[in-house]
Amino acid sequence: MKTSSVRYKRVPALDKGFAILDLIAKETVSFGITDIANGLGYNKGTVFNIVHTLTDLGVLDRTEDSRFRLGAKLYRLGKAADGNARLVTVVHPYLESINRKTKLSAFLGIRSGPRAVIIDKVDTAYDIKIHSEIGMRIPLLAGAGGRALLCQLPDQEVDRILAENTLKRFTPKSCIRKKGYREMVQRTRVEGVAFDDEEYIEGIRALSVPLPTGQENLQAAIWAVGLKRLLTPRAIVSTTRYLKDVVMELQGELAF
Repeated sequence: MKTSSVRYKRVPALDKGFAILDLIAKETVSFGITDIANGLGYNKGTVFNIVHTLTDLGVLDRTEDSRFRLGAKLYRLGKAADGNARLVTVVHPYLESINRKTKLSAFLGIRSGPRAVIIDKVDTAYDIKIHSEIGMRIPLLAGAGGRALLCQLPDQEVDRILAENTLKRFTPKSCIRKKGYREMVQRTRVEGVAFDDEEYIEGIRALSVPLPTGQENLQAAIWAVGLKRLLTPRAIVSTTRYLKDVVMELQGELAF
């Protein structure tokens, strides 16, 4: 897995919007348009438009005296971010253990729309590493990790995702038939593990297990990735057993 630099044009309005949120978050009082403009040195008209847009989105709340404070949606977003942070804190020691015992790169990922997002990794125990950065987005319909995330969704949602997306041929072993791919997702749900035999990257094998988080809107998975010669048939059996044991332990910790 390789990362690539992305060129983009920065959006000044977003910078200003987050500066406004940061200013309001630092105080316990509500802010008026003039307060915000003076505090940040922005044009009042610009502040007016941004603040009212954020209010329409539910990110800010407007008080009866036309002042503004943080809104309920921002609180929900913060709770979701806090949940991800706790997930990383709890899972990270297990990733270290997976990496140390199997010599495979260990990843923790979550589903974000049509992508799997890596939110933590450990790959220090072996000289040959599967390079992937935290924050990297991987197509959901690619590799073992995606199937471990998809199998946690209802069948209707899986069907919708398959209907709205095209299966890509990343390697000669990639599954590009939607019926066959759906069967692979169902098999993962039954067996509790997904196996990627050079389907996403040639020469690379991976095992992934779904990680129930107890949150309906948060699908997570752990996957172990390495060169084909490391994940031999015997290693696949032992690593699968070990990953399932890890999930059993983590379910208790996450529930607590």
